[in-house]
Amino acid sequence: MFKNVIVYRIGADWSATLADMEERLAATRFVACGPSQEKSSGWVEPRGVAQGPLVESVAGQLVLKMMIETRALPASVVNRKAEERVAQIEASTGRKPGKKEMRDLKDDIRLTLLPMAFTKLASITVWIDREARWLVIDAASLSRAEEVVAALVAVLDGFAITLLNTQISPTAAMAQWLDTQEPPAGFSVDRECELKAADESRAVVRYARHALDTEEVRQHVATGKLPTRLALTWEGRVSFVLTESLQLKKLAFLEGVFETSGAERADGFDTDTAIATGELRKLLPDLLEALGGEVVVG
Repeated sequence: MFKNVIVYRIGADWSATLADMEERLAATRFVACGPSQEKSSGWVEPRGVAQGPLVESVAGQLVLKMMIETRALPASVVNRKAEERVAQIEASTGRKPGKKEMRDLKDDIRLTLLPMAFTKLASITVWIDREARWLVIDAASLSRAEEVVAALVAVLDGFAITLLNTQISPTAAMAQWLDTQEPPAGFSVDRECELKAADESRAVVRYARHALDTEEVRQHVATGKLPTRLALTWEGRVSFVLTESLQLKKLAFLEGVFETSGAERADGFDTDTAIATGELRKLLPDLLEALGGEVVVG
């Protein structure tokens, strides 16, 4: 259910009923791109049932889903068509179009080609824990997460959020864990890591499927290469790659976590949501503690 996790802190002043959230999100329900539209985004049913709720509540946890559709129109195609038009203009008039005319020309070509361009869909799962005041976004990049945040802030009154910040930076903590070979309680270091030099060389060393409890790794850390990514496993139940910006990449629930009876699997969405959020509600506090605790703004 979650693969890449970016966590925000929700301001203490925000509160909203499910009915209020549903009404406000409905105003920005997803509509597919029009023929000349490059991008469209909006909210869809998390459960995947047409005309169902846009906010699902499972075991007290709120789940939303944003859909983003983009039309893929490579700049190289537009440029090639523009060059052909320029050649025609020069051949018929003997002059070369100026900068403004070139911009207008490319805009016209883009509008002509957009209806024929393929579209690409991307869905982003959003989890709101009102009790813990967490906003968790399953996005591969901070820019994509910020797009979702902006959409929520625009429609939900009083919805103020900040990125989680910790007393110890992930980079400093990961460097200590690699140097001492002593990960925090409940965590184990796996076999993937990326280290970057802080000097002008910007040298990068990457390990994949490689033991990290070696003198070579410790030497890299001792000479100033800082960990930017480190694979970890929590309690033998959830594996992930921690990044320097406190993102959890490649999140995976390990064998046994999702083992349930046939009756419990009657509704896969509810079961998967309850299990995934339940595990993360225990993992995140442990991770924050391992990083010295959260820095609370104000």
